[in-house]
Amino acid sequence: MNSFDFTKRNIRRTPYQALAASMVMFLTFLTLSLFIMMAFGSQQILRFYESKPQAIAFFKDGTTSTDVNAIKNALTQTDKITSFKFVSKDEALQIYKQRNKGNPMLLELVTANILPASLEISTKSPDDLKFVAEIVKKEPVVEEVVFPEDVVASLTQATSLIRMVGIAIVGFLIAFSTLIIVMIIGFKIRIKRDEIETVKLLGATNWFIRMPFLLEGIIYACLGAILGFIVSFLIFWYFESVLKTNLGEAVQNIIPLPIIFIGELLAIELLVAFLVGGLGSIIAVRRYLRI
Repeated sequence: MNSFDFTKRNIRRTPYQALAASMVMFLTFLTLSLFIMMAFGSQQILRFYESKPQAIAFFKDGTTSTDVNAIKNALTQTDKITSFKFVSKDEALQIYKQRNKGNPMLLELVTANILPASLEISTKSPDDLKFVAEIVKKEPVVEEVVFPEDVVASLTQATSLIRMVGIAIVGFLIAFSTLIIVMIIGFKIRIKRDEIETVKLLGATNWFIRMPFLLEGIIYACLGAILGFIVSFLIFWYFESVLKTNLGEAVQNIIPLPIIFIGELLAIELLVAFLVGGLGSIIAVRRYLRI
């Protein structure tokens, strides 16, 4: 028999310990997968808003193109502007129809005349929005200025919080999982002392005796990683529609998840699983296996 045969036999003989180890690994890597997805998603949403720092100035009726150009020139001189986009009343109506195409009652009540023309102003940095908005508000032809004053700051704080909490939780679970591997492999070594001594007397090398226990810990970890990976994607798939409904175009780079990200996530989880299972098994072998 080779090391893999011994490993399979060890797992079959103690199915409950194998199930317990695999479940702990599953919970650990499910949490790791969800944390990485949340961190990736929040980072992409943050980049979306950072790349589109925008203030929208709504004009009063009767505003002329000369008035709009004067505002553009004044803002350009601040050297904080990256682009302008003027939206006429007719264009505003088309945008309104597109956003409310599922509600015919709302479409019947709105015409281009009651919608204001507007100027979308993109700045170099989200920090410039407030400064630009204060300038535009002073213009007599401007009815109102809207800008996401706290959106980027709130997203930055949320992303940092997700990262810190996630790292702490995943770190704890990885340490706990390693200890579980140590205890289960150590327990199996203890109950197989007589068998180990017999195999040793028959001429088995130290490496041949240790290898089944090392492989067993790695198998538990990798199995848990694969199951956690699959379940995390099922959870993400279940909530896809909710994310699309509530976050709109901010999640256009997240849904569906990029193939490269999926491959990288699987590779990271298998690497971590190999390290956790291998480390736990090595500790158990060094601690309990005296040959």
